[in-house]
Amino acid sequence: MTDQAPIDSNLPDAELDDNQEPRHLRRIRSFVLREGRLTKGQQRSLELFWPVLGLEYQTELYDLNQVFGRDAHKVLEIGFGMGKSLVEMAKAAPEKDFIGIEVHKPGVGACLGDAEDAGINNLRLFEHDAVEVLRDCIADASIDTIQLFFPDPWHKKRHHKRRIVQSDFVQMLRQKLKIGGVFHMATDWENYAEHMLEVMSAAEGFANLATDNQYVPRPDHRPLTKFENRGVKLGHGVWDLMFKRTA
Repeated sequence: MTDQAPIDSNLPDAELDDNQEPRHLRRIRSFVLREGRLTKGQQRSLELFWPVLGLEYQTELYDLNQVFGRDAHKVLEIGFGMGKSLVEMAKAAPEKDFIGIEVHKPGVGACLGDAEDAGINNLRLFEHDAVEVLRDCIADASIDTIQLFFPDPWHKKRHHKRRIVQSDFVQMLRQKLKIGGVFHMATDWENYAEHMLEVMSAAEGFANLATDNQYVPRPDHRPLTKFENRGVKLGHGVWDLMFKRTA
């Protein structure tokens, strides 16, 4: 995910799944939780700004209009990494409300610090598994845009089952989007782009916004990250996909 350190997918499945549940009862996760050490700045940001911008995971739905104190366009980003592009988008669109979900505490701390530096108050963050947040905290038909930028590609074929863009996940997102709401994805792995396109083209209740039913140009509202800019200079491709909920 955006600005997130790469995950070593060479680990055997036994190490990837450190849950103690029987294998057949586990939900396949699309991430490996490796906390890393917090910098002093990240720790300070968590202590000072989480009480203001943080949302705790709970098993009750949030009223997002109440959270932000207004009824505005709601953008939810899954896996914001270190959060630089999310903060940039929130600062550039003060008329919209942004919700970010990330499992890695250092990224959450970094994002909180950048949000404070930017002086924005239209951003709230979850530090939790996105599937559980979506299921338990986000009301159906409450989100205008869902963003998933540069998720882990799980490039080895035997790990493709860990890719977050799967049919069941997409239908969960469909429930959370308003009719006419958009699911926006981006990846720099062509094989994953093809996988995303295949899953979304078959998904009930979605329509591709690309004129050729393929990919869309990077929209101006999605910032070009340092990571992405390096790849572009090296000749790497980036693929954006945007699908609208129609039913």
